[in-house]
Formats: sequence, C-alpha cells, structure tokens
Amino acid sequence: MLQLMWPRFGLLFLLIFQTSIISQAIAKPLPQFVDITTQAGIDFEHNSGAFGQKYLPETMGPGCAFIDYNNDGWQDILLVNGKDWPNHTTQRRQTMALYRNDGDSDGDGIPEFIDQTTSAGLDLPFYGLGVAVADYDNDGDLDFYLSCLDLDRLFQNQGDGSFLDQTEKSGILNPSFGTSCAWFDYDNDSYLDLFVANYVEWSIEADLFCTLDGTHKSYCTPESYNGQSSKLYRNRGDGTFADVSRIARIEDKTSKSLGVCIFDFNTDGLADIFEANDTQPNKLYQNNGDGTFIEQGMIAGVAFSEDGKATGAMGVDAGDYDGSGRESLVIGNFSNEMINLYHNEGSFFIDDAPIANVGSSSLLTLTFGCFFFDFDLDGQLDIFTANGHLEDEINTVQSEVTYAQTPHLYLNTGNGAFIDVVAKVGPDLQRPIVGRGTVHGDIDNDGDWDLLVATCGGPVYLYRNDAITTGGVNAPSWIKVLLVGTESNRNGIGARVSILTEQRKQTRTLRSGASYCSQSELSFIFGLGEATQVEQLDVRWPPTLKHRQGRRTVLQNIKANQQLVIQEDNIN
Repeated sequence: MLQLMWPRFGLLFLLIFQTSIISQAIAKPLPQFVDITTQAGIDFEHNSGAFGQKYLPETMGPGCAFIDYNNDGWQDILLVNGKDWPNHTTQRRQTMALYRNDGDSDGDGIPEFIDQTTSAGLDLPFYGLGVAVADYDNDGDLDFYLSCLDLDRLFQNQGDGSFLDQTEKSGILNPSFGTSCAWFDYDNDSYLDLFVANYVEWSIEADLFCTLDGTHKSYCTPESYNGQSSKLYRNRGDGTFADVSRIARIEDKTSKSLGVCIFDFNTDGLADIFEANDTQPNKLYQNNGDGTFIEQGMIAGVAFSEDGKATGAMGVDAGDYDGSGRESLVIGNFSNEMINLYHNEGSFFIDDAPIANVGSSSLLTLTFGCFFFDFDLDGQLDIFTANGHLEDEINTVQSEVTYAQTPHLYLNTGNGAFIDVVAKVGPDLQRPIVGRGTVHGDIDNDGDWDLLVATCGGPVYLYRNDAITTGGVNAPSWIKVLLVGTESNRNGIGARVSILTEQRKQTRTLRSGASYCSQSELSFIFGLGEATQVEQLDVRWPPTLKHRQGRRTVLQNIKANQQLVIQEDNIN
C-alpha cells in the first residue's frame, strides 16, 4: 500500500516544490521594458501591400536586425519592408530602413537613431521578408542577405557607410518565396555559407480563393499551395557562391519552411540545420562532415508534435536553458498549438513545453519570432516570443483568439520550468501587437538585452531594458563578449563560449539567423547575478581545415561589468 501511495506523494512533493520556486521568481524584482521607439527617432511602418485582396505574402513579414554596420561599437537597426503590389499603388514606404545608432549624445538615456537608408544605397523597392547578418567576405565589415518574395539580394558592406548589391556577381539565384535565412560554415573552410528557407509556390496569377465564413475572401493556409525546397549556398571564398542544395541532400520540395536555426545538436563539432516547416514535418539535417547532410527529424523526435501531427511552425531558436551543456529548441507555432520546448536528451528530443509551464499559456497565441536570452542577468536563459495572428477577422470565428496579441516573456525559474512575467515588466510590453520578427541587442551598451519587435502592416517597437536598481536592490553583474576570428570566420559564428562563476557554468553558441526572419546582435551577454568576477571563460572557436577540433582561448579571473573583445590569435 505504501509503495502504491509513494508516486502520488512524490508527485505532490514535486508540485509543491515547483510552486515554491515559481512564487520566489514572481516575488523578485524584475527589469522593466520601456518603449523608446519615438524618442529614439525611429519612424517606420511596415508596408505589406495589403489592399483587400488577401494575398498570402501580406501576412508573413517582416523581419528585422541589429547590425553594427559602421563598426563604431553601437548597434544599428535594419528593418525589412514589403512594397505595393503592381495592381495597386499607395503612398506608403516602399523600401527597407537602416537606422544608425549615434549613442546617447544628450544624456537622456536614449540612443539617437538616424535614418541612413538613402546614403547607404538601400533605398530600393523589394518585397522583403527576412534578413541575416554576417561578414561573409571576412573583410571586417558586416554584410547582410535579404530574402524576398521574388528574388533575394546579397548586400556587401563597402566600409564607407554604404552597401553594394552583389547578388548577380555572387551567383546566388533564389527566385522563390524566401523567408528565414542564416549564415554558417558547414564545411569548416572559414568562409560563411548560406542557408535560405523557402515557403510555398505562390503568385498573384495563381492566388486562390479561401474563406472563413463561406462568403468573404480570407487568407489561405499553406495547405492550399505546393511547397518549395530550401537552398544551401557554399561560399567559394572569392565572392561567389555555388548552389549545393542537391549535392548536400537538403533539397526537399515538400518543405514549407518559415524558420531556420543552425546548432550542433549532437555536439560532434559540426553545424547541423533545423528547419521549421509550416504544416509539414520539421526537418533536422545532421551534418555528416563530408559536405552532405542526413535528415533526422523523425528519429530525433522533432518532426511532429506529441500527438503525431505536423504543426504550423514559424520561428525557432536553440539554447542551453538548463545547464546541461546541450542546446534545446524553442519553436513558435500556430494558434491552438502550444509552443514547442524540445529538450535535448543527447541523441533525441522530448517536448517539455507542458511540464515547463509554456504549453498551456501559449495555446491561443500564434507565435512567429522567438528566442532564448537572459533578460534579468541571473545566468539562466529566458524566452521571449512575438505573437500575432494572420487573419484580422479571426475573432469573428474564434472568440478566444485575437489578431493583435500580447508577447510572452517566460522567466526561467531554474528548475526546468518557466513562468510568463510579461505583466511584471511594465505596461509597454503588454501592448497587443501583430508581432512577427523580433531580436535582442544591447542598444545602449549597458550590458543587458534590449528588444526590437517588427509588426505586420504596423510600426516597429524598440524596448529598452531598464535594470533592477530600485528598492535597495543592486543591478546584477554581467560580462559581454565580442569575438574576432582570424583563422575561422571573422565573426566567430559557430564558436562555443562557456563561463564559470561561483554560482554556475553557462554555455552559449554564436549564431546567425534564428528567431523568425531576423538577426540578433552578434555578441554574447552572460548574466552573473551577484557574482563579481568570472573565474574562467573558455572559447572553443569554430573548426577549420587546419584545426579540426577548433582552437581554444581560456581567460581567468575576469572582473564583472565589462565588454571583452577576444581575438582568435589569443589562444592556449
């Protein structure tokens, strides 16, 4: 009898313990996110081209990016935009926007952003959706790739504040429905290659009539259209690229991909590819190390939901949120499908969303952008999601689902669980929006992550993270790390950085892309909590043809609250 009762008591004890931990997390002071968009000088509204015809691409964009394009140490902002349709013109903006961060020149705590789109040579009309930032030519300047509805674009940084369209010269040709994209070095030759996610076969001429109420046209779901294969472009190192999609075995025309995340899921030192597909099975391409990949999504347990169905997967990110040393996945899904939190067990994944308290709370929201980040600097990765529906009239047919939706901000409680604290970090972040791409970056160089959220057909929002300094509580400590590769790629993309303090060990990987159609700052910020120093910082640089395991840099006894610029030449 006692043996039969023990599991119940054990479960009860676990629930009481979890409740206690969550109560402590709720009680502690949290940073506040403040909307500084207007004060910072940012005036941008996304143009989806919508004028009542309900064309599918109108619902999907846009992405956004943090990019220090002028190397002055301040994060600038790149905003992707659509444009008017050929059969309908408006007075809305037709180009992307590049805002230069001039820092806090007047001392009011708000950086000043200046629109540099025209002077940078970016005042060109494209129906853009996604963006990925990296120094693909290893010349010290950040370039970017723009995915578009018709023909993607590659922009090379000229080093003088301007960009040059190198698409034709590079040999890249992707006339598809491009969405998320990411730079990574899959063949370890020190030149960054490019993965581009493509969605469905759509055109104005092939547009279909779909309806929610049986009478009026609504936006079609992806089931109405055939899928498109994603693309893998190998960087030859001379400014040109080769389409190796078929050779590398990632070509699959059944895919309807919206998100991509590059991470080493089996910790073998090779960059693998996770592809988030909308209403089709997700794909996990394991890097074989010989220029080819093998698809392992079903075997690894990430292809379908726990009930065996393909979800409406959107954005994705990877992170070691529990200190296991392995990166797990967070995936944003359609409404009435909870967020996935795939815990990495080593060779397979288990969806911990229900027991981690992110499942039921995300059931009614439609999540596009999502990522791991440590917003309160306690040394544990939290989760942010940008939410918003596709159909502006969804509430007429689903009373519990809305078009504009509040973001989720999941605080890591430290026991494998999270709690949504968006209501605890100020009123600005609680505003319902039609969220799409979202990223994190340190816009004011104060050592904490600020937020940028793009919306569909609406404004962009810039939220400043205001540290905990009230009620006698001191702000937590931090260390910021910027990598400079010499033998590996210039940004150190793919590098794995670990730090050790008295409290815990933390591990992060530098990646391009992730979230949804967007690019976060290419730096690390490690929250240290109350620690005053880092006992050891360990950089495992990306593998190269010369050093197959990657070179290693180890630093010790580092004082907190500073930024480190670590060059690969500083090795042990």
